[in-house]
Amino acid sequence: MKINDLKGIFESLRAEAGKVLVGLGDPFELLVVALLSNGHVLLEGVPGTAKTLMAKTLSFMVQAQFTRVQFTPDLMPSDILGTSVFDMSSSRFYLKKGPIFTQLLLADEINRAPAKTQSALLEAMEERQVNLEGERHVLETPFMVIATQNPIEYEGTYPLPEAQLDRFMFKILVPYSPVDVEVEILRRVHQGFDPHNIEASGLSKVITAGQIVEIRKLIQQVTVEDGILNYIARINEASRRSTDLVLGASARAATHVLASSKTFAAMQGRDFVTPDDVKFVVPVVFRHRVLLKPEAEIEGLNSDAVIQRLLGQVEVPR
Repeated sequence: MKINDLKGIFESLRAEAGKVLVGLGDPFELLVVALLSNGHVLLEGVPGTAKTLMAKTLSFMVQAQFTRVQFTPDLMPSDILGTSVFDMSSSRFYLKKGPIFTQLLLADEINRAPAKTQSALLEAMEERQVNLEGERHVLETPFMVIATQNPIEYEGTYPLPEAQLDRFMFKILVPYSPVDVEVEILRRVHQGFDPHNIEASGLSKVITAGQIVEIRKLIQQVTVEDGILNYIARINEASRRSTDLVLGASARAATHVLASSKTFAAMQGRDFVTPDDVKFVVPVVFRHRVLLKPEAEIEGLNSDAVIQRLLGQVEVPR
């Protein structure tokens, strides 16, 4: 496999996803970029916008083990990580692994669980390992967390702490579908499409989990000139100087911009990163990390508007 082959793989993934997903080309593209960049994703959208279906479709096409956890206020860390159970027959304890021991974990409505439970994901998301009863357990490769949250409903929810948000490479917004897209959704359902049985739609498997590891190694070979590295650093620094923000982007944000821009370039069939690649990924990397000042919110600004203002302030390298 070569870098030139990655464009064809991505186009195959997008074409196959179109058999199941309607009007979700952009969010799905970003989901693939995050997976191939070894990152995690926070999907934000109201219920019924196919966030779960998108995650299930991706896991099927890359032949990854998929597990879904519904986050609730009474969910405990052991419900995610696992716990030691005493076996009467052998008079010994053994580890009953939790749902985090998978390849693609869907954390549904993650903000409904308290901070203690949310924090159970921190080590797994950053280091791809879990420590239980003093023993280290390495997670499968690839390992990706796709978390969802509802941007409207706040009753009975717990805001994600900054440390948790910073672990997510992207925050992807999943909006309502326009009328023409909704008509197509209705047409497919009328013709018998069942979102609970995506195999019946003729969806094909495109790559394997092992090939994802190989693709990630290829992406590491993508060339990034010093001018691009400097450009990413200056965007990061501009966020910290912005008069509209209380909190700018972290150093981890810059590394996520670098990794995802290399992946996006490779998916376009290029072995080098351009400023446009950086501009494409910065909004989804920054939007959940920056914190607006009250004055900016009063002006009607949101994080995306401030990020676009930042990009306009930083000189683009030639």
